[in-house]
Amino acid sequence: MGLRQARAPHTVGERRIDAVTGPSIFTRILSGDIPGEIVRDTDRLFAIRDIAPQAPLHLLVIPKTEEYRNVAELAAGDPGLLAELVALAGELAAEHGDGDFRLVFNTGEGAGQTVFHVHAHVLAGALPEGSLGQG
Repeated sequence: MGLRQARAPHTVGERRIDAVTGPSIFTRILSGDIPGEIVRDTDRLFAIRDIAPQAPLHLLVIPKTEEYRNVAELAAGDPGLLAELVALAGELAAEHGDGDFRLVFNTGEGAGQTVFHVHAHVLAGALPEGSLGQG
């Protein structure tokens, strides 16, 4: 996974996110250091259930590499991995739901990103048009 550069603290709402110098929370879940429900594990990706679901189905699809902080970096650095991530999201939506899904990437703290290890939110089930941001 490699070493990560320390970053200055971020503030998101009332929550402060301190500098990251070790593995991300997602890497720690994958390694078993902290609990998480892994629903799929491939060579380059894994998927977990979100601990605070915003929809009847809410999964996270995460590259195993910590190299990319957000989807823009992933698209520029490894478009093939991004394509794999999107394909896996579709597979999981079909497996755990009816195949219809919303795919969300939060990019930057102003957009709600709190873990700076790129990941996609797969949301499905009772998501009418215009429901984004409600809750």
